[in-house]
Amino acid sequence: MNSNKRLVSIIPLFLGLFVFIPFAQAETSFDITECASITITMVSDIKEFMVFGLEAKGIVFSHDENKAFNNCAFHVVGINKVAGGKRVGDNYFKFIDPDGDVIVGELSVVEPEKTMTFLYGTGKWKGIKGGGKGTTTARSKPVAPGTAQSCSRYKGTFELAK
Repeated sequence: MNSNKRLVSIIPLFLGLFVFIPFAQAETSFDITECASITITMVSDIKEFMVFGLEAKGIVFSHDENKAFNNCAFHVVGINKVAGGKRVGDNYFKFIDPDGDVIVGELSVVEPEKTMTFLYGTGKWKGIKGGGKGTTTARSKPVAPGTAQSCSRYKGTFELAK
């Protein structure tokens, strides 16, 4: 009888583990907008073939119910070119969440699409994998020479280390 009581009390524990493990290892969706102020360094400013470096800083806000990446500050550096009216670029970014944990990633641009890939994380983001696709959603006139201001929206998924 005593062993039956133990078995009955252990069963919920095992069921709880089997339910929790897939959730903890599951992909999590994200839907974010990032808005930035960008400083541009022109290498070639010929209208038909522009090459420039950029450095962008801004903030992220989440549209997703889970609020993934909400209120992260970010920093982006990259090299881009515009040829034939189409922008192509290789950029790297860092998100810093409100707790100070960091995500480092890559952002490839082949206009109009942007592809975000997570490469490294610290703290709660350690072992992050995944990424998403995005596009520019807003672009204003430059507030000062050599700058740009824009927002982009990204949707995708990520998974944390098991």
